[in-house]
Amino acid sequence: MAAEGIIFNIQSFSVQDGPGIRTTVFFKGCNLRCAWCHNPESWKFEPQIQFYPEKCIGCGNCFSVCPNGVHVAAEEHILRRENCTACGRCADECYAGALALTGRRMTAEELFRRIQVDQPYYQKSGGGVTFSGGECMMQPDFLAELLHLCREAGIQTAVDTAGHCPWEKLERMLSDADLFLYDLKAYSPALHKKLTGVENGQILSNFEKLLEYGARVIVRIPCIPGANWEEIPQLADYLAGKPVELVELLAYHKLGEGKRKALDMAIESFTVPSKADMQEMTDLFESKGIPVRCSGV
Repeated sequence: MAAEGIIFNIQSFSVQDGPGIRTTVFFKGCNLRCAWCHNPESWKFEPQIQFYPEKCIGCGNCFSVCPNGVHVAAEEHILRRENCTACGRCADECYAGALALTGRRMTAEELFRRIQVDQPYYQKSGGGVTFSGGECMMQPDFLAELLHLCREAGIQTAVDTAGHCPWEKLERMLSDADLFLYDLKAYSPALHKKLTGVENGQILSNFEKLLEYGARVIVRIPCIPGANWEEIPQLADYLAGKPVELVELLAYHKLGEGKRKALDMAIESFTVPSKADMQEMTDLFESKGIPVRCSGV
């Protein structure tokens, strides 16, 4: 029986998630709660309704099709989310785009057929498919089957992970994954827990084991003034001399704030680093002999 999983987006022609032109598949479900998360719709496994009130034209279609009384017309359109089963009927009827269902179930075979559509672009550019999230390691059976199908078809793969999982899950992916995009968000356990909800002992241990096994690893570090900025030099010291393929410094942006609002989640805003800030950090890594690239500015 084919493994089944839940995803919330498939992005073709991506050039930000590994080498070449890629298809990025975003898995739903995450075991971190990063304060700056750009994909908050990924946190929960189950499908969710996103609501963008600025797009609502008051047509009333959602009121008529919802079986659970989720949509309420008061002085403004509000949602009783406690009643919502994410059936998606309201989103199907919302031609203004104010309502969207995020999250759908697919078998590994179904998703693989979709991935194959983009295969000519991978072959011409040296790209492939990146499995991201959320946290793709939270659906290990689904991920392992997809990696194996891609391996058999000659499609290059990358696993984008924060590494907060038992080592055995990562070890299982080594035979079929071509590359790991590994997120390091802070150096000290205390700050990592403050920013993400978990300490980073397991994350760093898994990272070092991947390197010991000879895995190709690109490290990705979000750069966020007011959050982890002061610890980025410590991460540079930690990474100096380690056999990583590249360190990618990711400048913080505010694109996740609109998604949080659409899900009725609290919004925590941080400072966007300047080009000069990011150049300073890039220079720091280069001074330690670490291959580095800056993205997002």
